[in-house]
Amino acid sequence: MTQRPSYWRVFQTFARNSLVRDMTFRSNFVIEVISSTSWVLMNLGFYALIFSYTPMIGYDSGWGKYEFFVFMATTMMITSIIQAFFMPNADEFSELIRTGGLDFALLKPIDTQFLVSLNRVHWSALGNLVLAVLLMGYALARMSYTPTVLQVVLFVPYVLCGVAIMYSLMIALSATSVWLGRNQSLYDFWFYITNFARYPLEIYRGSVAGDALRGFFTFVIPVLVVVNVPARLMALPMTAEYWYLALFALLTTAVSLAGSRWIFVRALRSYRSASS
Repeated sequence: MTQRPSYWRVFQTFARNSLVRDMTFRSNFVIEVISSTSWVLMNLGFYALIFSYTPMIGYDSGWGKYEFFVFMATTMMITSIIQAFFMPNADEFSELIRTGGLDFALLKPIDTQFLVSLNRVHWSALGNLVLAVLLMGYALARMSYTPTVLQVVLFVPYVLCGVAIMYSLMIALSATSVWLGRNQSLYDFWFYITNFARYPLEIYRGSVAGDALRGFFTFVIPVLVVVNVPARLMALPMTAEYWYLALFALLTTAVSLAGSRWIFVRALRSYRSASS
């Protein structure tokens, strides 16, 4: 009788091997951490400059300087987790198809999606996660609004929901490489999508184009719920509208994971071995 693999132990092995590989080239690791941190600090400086001229992002939106820093910290947390655990692997999926590496992945006695999603861990990307936690603490200490205990407790699960939604979009896009060949537009797609996700919902109101964008990126490609729900839990009072959005985020997470799984399995069924 074949013993089922322990997915947690397999992931620990992947993470440990990735850390050993990164530590083999310590200078490169340090440079990557400094580079990504510098980029974040430049963005932070840019928004600090904006708030020196205006009290909030969007007219009467409620997103003042420190509220928006909470929003920005939430964005950084989600992005950092995605870039550390999923982005390097999703980007290499088309190479697995081209080189025949997917053949070996399919032969392993473990779920193929798990294997190709977590094979590598980009440890240097987690530097921004530490910076995000520090920024969150700094902003919360200076806000006039204090989140309730319930809002604080729900923050982490909703951050994980945001990660799950982004991962679902990413793995579904990567799986299309089976049908489309080498899919080298993943980073471009990620940049375009996260551009919409990194701003509060309130800035999209007040115009036909803004309402269209808000509807599309909430109900069709649901990236606006990724950051807005957990960030609002910490930064602003939760009105009835946003509790509805919080419930919608849970449904969206489940649908996104199920949909991406269906696309991935369907793609594998269409896959033809590189040796055939």
